Amino acid sequence: MSGSVDRELSPAPPLKLSLRGVRKSYVGRAGPVLAVDGIDLDVSEGEFVCLVGPSGCGKSTLLSLVAGLERPDGGAVLADGKPVVGPGRERTMMFQEHALFPWRTVEGNVRFGLELKEGLDRATRGEVAEHYLRLVGLEGFRRAWVHELSGGMRQRVALARALAPNPRVLLMDEPFAALDAMSRERLYEDLQRIFAARRTTVLFVTHNVREAACLGDRIVVMSARPGRVVGEVRVALPRPRDINRSDVVEHAREVTRLLSVPAGAAS
Repeated sequence: MSGSVDRELSPAPPLKLSLRGVRKSYVGRAGPVLAVDGIDLDVSEGEFVCLVGPSGCGKSTLLSLVAGLERPDGGAVLADGKPVVGPGRERTMMFQEHALFPWRTVEGNVRFGLELKEGLDRATRGEVAEHYLRLVGLEGFRRAWVHELSGGMRQRVALARALAPNPRVLLMDEPFAALDAMSRERLYEDLQRIFAARRTTVLFVTHNVREAACLGDRIVVMSARPGRVVGEVRVALPRPRDINRSDVVEHAREVTRLLSVPAGAAS
């Protein structure tokens, strides 16, 4: 009994990200296009939050705003309580395409982010790169070239490269969408294992509702035209999770029900 009371009385983790009334529009052929409209979103430190919604709902736009690659037209984007005014080393972005450098080896790619960090000598960078290649199961490919790897292996290198500089926030824009099912499931295992060990704050964009239920602590559901949050689903399931488990599938169905709500019905 006392354990449950302690959990109830324990303070909530601090906010890592906070979006308040965020609006962003772009200039289209027919005039301004509103991508996101009045988004409010909080992400706690160490939380894994998935953004799910149809194409054009503003998921990737939100990720770019948090990364500091774009600025909002209205509202505020805060990281650790401070306005995001541009890219920062504490926030790392991972894209659908691996974006690896073909002229570098696997180890050389993982070292890249470490070369931008002050105070690391060559030997330390090598040790850190080797550590993260072991985490994603590619320590035997450290001297391989990018063209020698499968698509799934390239994304595992990209994940190791993103994690190696030890970012406080990992921003992931549909990183597994182009992979086959077996490669995706291997990466689900890798990411869950690494997240459980490090508790890095993750904001993850996906179209795949089962993927979101497999990976996330919380799933934020967005509607299109204009992009707004229509609801969220909390996933209080132990990790590691199998994407085919019945309780994961049930959470995915709940997300699907929210996605079926007409955009005009969003509050």
